[in-house]
Amino acid sequence: MSIWRRTMFCGVTAVLLSAFTLATDKPKDGMKVVDSGSFGVFMNGRRVATENFSIQQGPAGSVATSEFKTDQGNASQTSQSSELELSPSGDIRKYEWKELAPGKAQATVIPANEFLTEKIKKTQDDKPEEQPFLLPASTSILDDYFFSQRQILIWRYMATTCKDDKGEIKCPANQKAQFGTLNPQQRSSQSVSLEYTGRDKTKVKGADQELNRFVLKSEGSDWVLWVDNQFKLQRIAIPNENTEVVRD
Repeated sequence: MSIWRRTMFCGVTAVLLSAFTLATDKPKDGMKVVDSGSFGVFMNGRRVATENFSIQQGPAGSVATSEFKTDQGNASQTSQSSELELSPSGDIRKYEWKELAPGKAQATVIPANEFLTEKIKKTQDDKPEEQPFLLPASTSILDDYFFSQRQILIWRYMATTCKDDKGEIKCPANQKAQFGTLNPQQRSSQSVSLEYTGRDKTKVKGADQELNRFVLKSEGSDWVLWVDNQFKLQRIAIPNENTEVVRD
């Protein structure tokens, strides 16, 4: 079932992988903003939601934060926030998800004894439930609604799959890489594949642009993602859900 119906390039350096709070352009002490902005979410051509995000880096690691809100005209308006803390090597230090409306559920993911543990609370006053996952801290977080996390996955792909050729990093076309992922809201894990398919012309805000095209394959769903030459996500197409995500 569509996540919306449930509730409503080539180039990068290894430092981007280690450079990964609610979305703001003002960095924390010792941190530098590497990307920030917003994505509009469209279903059947109509805007239904917005994600505001910020990705900051510093010597001690990185922080990626987001806030997702459905359109105010939606009868069941949804608001959520997330904060992902990564080590300099890109491993998960801590991930927090909070439901701001209509409920107050919370989830936290932390490494514990070499694997990941998720603590879930349906309300702020509930005693947390714990669910262990036999997954390493290098697992990628791909939670519902937070599209900036897909950009971080593309950075990981480029840092691990592409090669440095005299100071220019190049990605081989049509080469797939597998990644272990965790979706904290669904309390589920799966392996996904990401493939760089080359340069591609696509429409963004009604204008043709030549961008770097990626295909993200997971169980039952294929997403097409386009990033610019500054490694920033510009558009996502989710054909089987008639959904498009576009950077504002």
